[in-house]
Amino acid sequence: MESRPPSRILPPTIAMAGGTFEPAADGSVALRRHPEWIKARIPSGETYHEVRRLLNGLSLHTVCAEAQCPNVGECWDQRTATIMILGDTCTRACGFCAVKTGKPTLHDLDEPRRVAEAICGLGLDHVVVTSVARDDLADGGAGVFAETIRRLRDACPGMGVEVLIPDFNGEEAPLRTVMAAGPDILNHNVETVARLQKPVRKRARYDRSLGVLERAKAYARELGGAAGAAAVHTKSSIMVGLGETRPELHQTFVDLRAVDCDILTVGQYLRPSARHLRVERYYHPDEFAEMREEALALGFRHVESGPLVRSSYHARDQVPDAEARRAERAERAAGVLASSPASEEVVRRGPTIDAEGRIIYRLD
Repeated sequence: MESRPPSRILPPTIAMAGGTFEPAADGSVALRRHPEWIKARIPSGETYHEVRRLLNGLSLHTVCAEAQCPNVGECWDQRTATIMILGDTCTRACGFCAVKTGKPTLHDLDEPRRVAEAICGLGLDHVVVTSVARDDLADGGAGVFAETIRRLRDACPGMGVEVLIPDFNGEEAPLRTVMAAGPDILNHNVETVARLQKPVRKRARYDRSLGVLERAKAYARELGGAAGAAAVHTKSSIMVGLGETRPELHQTFVDLRAVDCDILTVGQYLRPSARHLRVERYYHPDEFAEMREEALALGFRHVESGPLVRSSYHARDQVPDAEARRAERAERAAGVLASSPASEEVVRRGPTIDAEGRIIYRLD
């Protein structure tokens, strides 16, 4: 389908990071224009600017800003943010992802406390905690994920807590560690159809990712009985435009439902740079609407499907008892309920260097 230029150039804060790069006559490479429907609302609103001011004053990574997510204005305006823990260097090099790859040099065991204290001051309804892949750590970073969840529970009662985790190389113990902390939503993305896993995700595996989602529910049942499993939703996300077919997408929907995945997000892949996989095609909004109905018919509890949909899009509305949680938080903010206990005083000592050359911060 022939694309038309967007009606306006978006400011750097919400520039679309993607599209297909083509060499120009002089050999330079420029971003090809997206279809007219690939454009985002300019961030605005009092709540958005309040969250932005608060986040700018914190030493935390947010995927919202660093990945130039097109939905940052809408999500922050709804008091939802995605925090990235465990540093900014990934041990994997996926074909679609702009996060830098290399040998991580930091392992901050004090990070969960700092995240909780910072998030508590933002007054969020929902927070998504994700990370780079940390194959250099024995537990893949699961312990930091779990402690972050626990700290957030103590600091922000009633707030929805979602974690978007790596596959932990398919190991059981790290996933048990995360599930024992009790997230509301356990998110792990298959990203694409089975046939395209190797070029898109390289070190990941389709069956392994399905296993992560399936075992998450099983561990929730072990830890909290049937009620525990019911209180945890599993979630996954798919990018389209990488060369998959509609029958392959349908089979992916079927496979996710077979492991009782509750929530699905489907969005258009946008190329971060000329070094990344190219966009094979752009899906029309009508096709996204069709895929949403198709997925809902298979039994997903909630489906977000659209050109600019990303894994955390409308995440706050997907938490079990979301409305009741927001009402409770509103009462707390109004002083009707007892305020949450003050976070404990923690003394942070100087860093040490481990045998692998990582800087490690530890709690006393």
